[in-house]
Amino acid sequence: MSDAPKEHGPFRLAQGGRLIDRAYSTPFRFDGRHLRGLAGDTLASALLASGISLLGRSFKYHRPRGVISSGAEEPNALFGLGQGGRFEPNQRATTTPLMPGMVLRSQNAWPSLNVDIGAVNNWLYRFFPAGFYYKTFIHPRAAWKHLFEPVIRQSAGLGAVPDQPDPDRYEQAYDFADVVVVGGGIAGLSAAREAADTGARVIVLEQTPHWGGRTPTDHAGGQAAVDALLADLRGRDNVVLRRNSMATGLYDHGYLIAREALADHDPNAGIPRQRLWRIRAGRIVTATGALERPLSFACNDVPGVMLASAVRDYIDLYAVAPGRRIVVVTNNDDAYRTALAALDAGIEVPAIIDARAKPAGALIDAARERGIRILPGSGIAKVKGGRAVSGVEVCDFVGQGEVRETIACDCVAMSGGWSPVVHLWSHCGGKLTWDERRGMFHPDPNRPPLGADGQGNVTVTGAANGDLTCAGDLEQAEGAMQPVWVMPAAASRKARFKMWLDFQNDVKVSDVELAAQEGYESVEHTKRYTTLGMATDQGKVSNINGLAILSKALNQPIPQTGTTTFRPPYTPLTLATIAAEARGEAFQPLRRTAMHDWHQRHGVQWEPVGHWRRPYCYPRAGEDAHAAVSREILAVRNGVGTLDASTLGKILVKGPDAGRLLDMLYTNLMSSLPVGKCRYGLMCSENGFLMDDGVVARLSDDSFLVHTTSGGADRIHAHMEDWLQCEWWDWQVYTANLTEQFAQIAVVGPKARILLERLGGMDLSPETLPFMGWAEGELGGIPVRIYRISFSGELSFEIATPANRGLELWQALHQAGADLGVVPYGTEAMHVMRAEKGFIMIGDETDGTVIPQDLGLNWAISKKKADYIGKRAQMRSHMTDPDRWQLVGLESVDGRMIPDGAYAVAEGVNGNGQRNTQGRVTSTYQSPTLGRPIAMGLVLHGPQRMGEVLEFPVPGGEAIKARIVDPVFYDKEGTKANG
Repeated sequence: MSDAPKEHGPFRLAQGGRLIDRAYSTPFRFDGRHLRGLAGDTLASALLASGISLLGRSFKYHRPRGVISSGAEEPNALFGLGQGGRFEPNQRATTTPLMPGMVLRSQNAWPSLNVDIGAVNNWLYRFFPAGFYYKTFIHPRAAWKHLFEPVIRQSAGLGAVPDQPDPDRYEQAYDFADVVVVGGGIAGLSAAREAADTGARVIVLEQTPHWGGRTPTDHAGGQAAVDALLADLRGRDNVVLRRNSMATGLYDHGYLIAREALADHDPNAGIPRQRLWRIRAGRIVTATGALERPLSFACNDVPGVMLASAVRDYIDLYAVAPGRRIVVVTNNDDAYRTALAALDAGIEVPAIIDARAKPAGALIDAARERGIRILPGSGIAKVKGGRAVSGVEVCDFVGQGEVRETIACDCVAMSGGWSPVVHLWSHCGGKLTWDERRGMFHPDPNRPPLGADGQGNVTVTGAANGDLTCAGDLEQAEGAMQPVWVMPAAASRKARFKMWLDFQNDVKVSDVELAAQEGYESVEHTKRYTTLGMATDQGKVSNINGLAILSKALNQPIPQTGTTTFRPPYTPLTLATIAAEARGEAFQPLRRTAMHDWHQRHGVQWEPVGHWRRPYCYPRAGEDAHAAVSREILAVRNGVGTLDASTLGKILVKGPDAGRLLDMLYTNLMSSLPVGKCRYGLMCSENGFLMDDGVVARLSDDSFLVHTTSGGADRIHAHMEDWLQCEWWDWQVYTANLTEQFAQIAVVGPKARILLERLGGMDLSPETLPFMGWAEGELGGIPVRIYRISFSGELSFEIATPANRGLELWQALHQAGADLGVVPYGTEAMHVMRAEKGFIMIGDETDGTVIPQDLGLNWAISKKKADYIGKRAQMRSHMTDPDRWQLVGLESVDGRMIPDGAYAVAEGVNGNGQRNTQGRVTSTYQSPTLGRPIAMGLVLHGPQRMGEVLEFPVPGGEAIKARIVDPVFYDKEGTKANG
C-alpha cells in the first residue's frame, strides 16, 4: 500500500478560480459553525473550501454523504437554508450561491450530523431491502401495523417543513419569441446566433449565473470562443439573454415555463426573489448539455467520491481542491481531463483506473507524458473509509473482484460516461433512441415533439443531442467509451450490497436485481418498488445505470427496458414562485356583493358559494342559526323579505345567431321567447347530465340575458365559449359575463308589491308586469330592470341595478319597508322555501349523474327541436332505463328528520354483502311553514309508488321510516306567486 497523505480532504487552492473574487470574504454558518467563503462561491464550494466533506445523511440508512456533483443533478448536498419565514428545506448546495450571513443546517440526522442515531439502520440493512415497506403493510395484523406504521410515517420525508409565512415577493411574467434557446453553453449560443441571423426574435435561457457551460473549463481557448459569441449576441436588438433562468417544463404548442432567480436568498435586495416566465415560442432549441454518470462499485457513496467533471469544476471555477490525492476511475477519455486539471493545480494523482483494456487517444497520451500511472483493464473493488475516503482497493475489471493493490487517496473522481439532458425534449412527447456504442439515450430525430401544425417545433443541439465534443475549432476527438455499469465487487458478500445507484434514497445494485427477481420487469414498476430515481434529483444521476442493471438482470437489451417518464419540472420549483402574487387574500380573492358590508354590520353568518360569500342567515340576539332561518322564512311567507341575489350569474348572449346558440345549449326552445319575457331552462352536458338551470330573459331581437346558478357563471360562460370556438366558430354570437356589473335583489312575500310601490317610478301591477315578464325603469330614482320570477313560490320581484347603486337600493327598500316588517333573509331560508315548493337545486338534486327526466322535468324538454347538447346522450340505453331513480317528496312517519344523503334500503344484499338500495335523500329540511321535516329524494319508480313507506337506516340508531309523497309540499296550485 502506498503511504497515506499526511493531510486529507478538500481545501482552497492558492491560485485560480474563475468565478470567485478573493477580495470579498463572505461569512456564513453551517450547523452552528461560523465559516467563511468567497464572493462567487456556491454553498458546496464554500463548504469544501472550508475542509468540510461530510454534508448530509442518506434517507434510508443514514449513511454519511458528501457532495457528488457541481450542478442541478446533486442528490446529496441538501440543506435547510435560512431562518424564520425564509427557511427552506432541501436547498441544493451545488446551485445555491453563497450570500453573506447565510444559515445552513444539515438534514436527516439526529442529534447531529456527526453522531446520527439513525445510522443504526445501516447495520440493519438486511432488514430493509427493496420494497420492505410494501411487505410490511401486507400483514393485516393490527399489532404489526400499529407497531411499524407510526415509525415508518415518522421517518418519511426529507427536511423540515417551514412553519412561518414566506415574507419574500415573487412575480410572474409573460414573453414570446420566434426562437427560444435553452442552454447558454457554446452549442446554445451558436444556435442563438444562427437564429438571430435570420432576423428572428431570440431568447436564450441559461440556468447558471455564467455563460459557456463546460466549454471554458474543458477546452483551451473555450472562454475566448464564448466571449466572442456573447459580444456578437449582446450587440443585437433581436436577442434577449437571461442568466439564472432554469427552463423547468416544455409543453405543447411551444409553451415554456422558466424560473428566473432575481435576488435568490438575498433579503436586502428590495426586488422580487424569483420570477416565473411563461413563454410562447415558435421554435425551441434545447441545448441543455449532458450529465456525467457515476460508476457502481462497493462503497461508492463515501464522502469524497465525486463525479470527475465536478472535481475539475471545483478546481477551475472555485479554486477548491476536493482532495490532496485524487484517484480517477473511468470508462472514457473525458475523465482524463480531470487528472490533468488536478496536476495543473498541484494536486497529486497517484493513478487513473480505466476499465478499458487498451485506452488510447490524445488525452491518454497527455496523462502518460505527465507521469500519471494508468491502470488499464482495472476497476475499484471497494472504497476505504467511512466519513471520508482513505483509499481504494484495485482489482482487475474482468474477474471476481480480488484485490491486487490498495492506493491511498482522499478523493475518487469517477466517470461512467455521459447522458444527454433530454428532459425538455421528452416533456412534450419527443422520443429517444439508444446508442449502444456510446451507452446513452439521445433524441430520435425521426420522432420529434409535434406542434399544432403537425410539424416538429423542438430541435436539439450539442451534447443534449449526443454530440459530446465542442463545435468548430474546439472539437477534439476522443476514444471510444466502454459501457460499464457495475465494477467487480470485492470477494465478500457484504461489499456487493454496498454498490449504490440512487445516493439519496439508498438504492443499491442489489435492490434493482432483487426487484427483477421478484417479477418487476417494467422500469416504472421497479422505480416505485425500489424508489430508484424518486429522490429530489429525480434520477438525474441514477436512472440510466439503474435501467442498465435491470436490463442485465432481465437478460434483455436496454432499449427494450426503456426509460422512466420524464415529467416537469426539471428541477424543483418553489411553491411561492408558482403562486407569485396569489397569496394571502390574493390567493383566492373573495368576491363581494355591493351589500357585503351591510350584511356584515347586521350580524350575518356567511356561506361560501364558489368564490362568493353569501349570507346564510342573520341571527338576532339570543338566536341560533336554526331559529334565525325559521324566523326569516315565516317573515317572508307572511310579509316581505329581501335576498341579496347578486351572485347569480348574468351572461349576455348577443348576435344574429344568439337564439340559435341558446337553442343548442338549453333543452327547451329559447329562440321563440318574445322580447320582454323570461323563460326557465335546463342546460345539459355533452353526456346528457343536467349541469345548470336558470332563467333566460330576451332583451331585444338579438340579445338575451342568461341567468346561471350562483358561482356557476364562469363555468357556464366557458362552456359557451368552448362550443363557439371549437364547434360553431362561424356563428355570429358574442358572449360577455356581466355578473359583477349588476347587483340583484329579490323582494319576496305577499307585501312585496306594496314595498316597491312605495319607492315609486314604475307600474308593477300584474297586468303591466305579469309573471315571467320583465321591465326597465326607475325605483326611487335608481335605474333598475325588474324580473317577475320566483324561487320561493311567493310573490317575487328580482331587481337588477348597476352594482354601484346596489347598496343604495337595498337601504332604500329597508327604510321604506320598516313598518311592513321587511327582513333580510339568507341562502338557507331560500333553500328551505324552494324545497317546500318542490323546486330543484343544482348540486343538491343533481350530482353529475342526474338527467332532467329523473327530476320530472320532461315539460322543460322541447319536442320541436331537432337537437340540443346532450340529447343524443339521453337516448342511450342506461339513460332511458325505466329503473332510473326519480324525484319524489319524502315525509317522515314519526316526525324525525331524515339525514341528507341517507339511502333507502331494499330487500336482499349485493355482491359485497351490503343491503340493496332503492333511493337516496337529496335535500332535507325542517319546514317552519309546515311545522314538520320535509325531504326530497330520488327513488326507484318513485312517482308510481305514492304512499309507500321506505326505510332509511341511520348509524347507531333506529331506522327512519318515510312515506313517498308529492315533491310539492306548499301551494301546489301556485296562487301565492301571483300575490
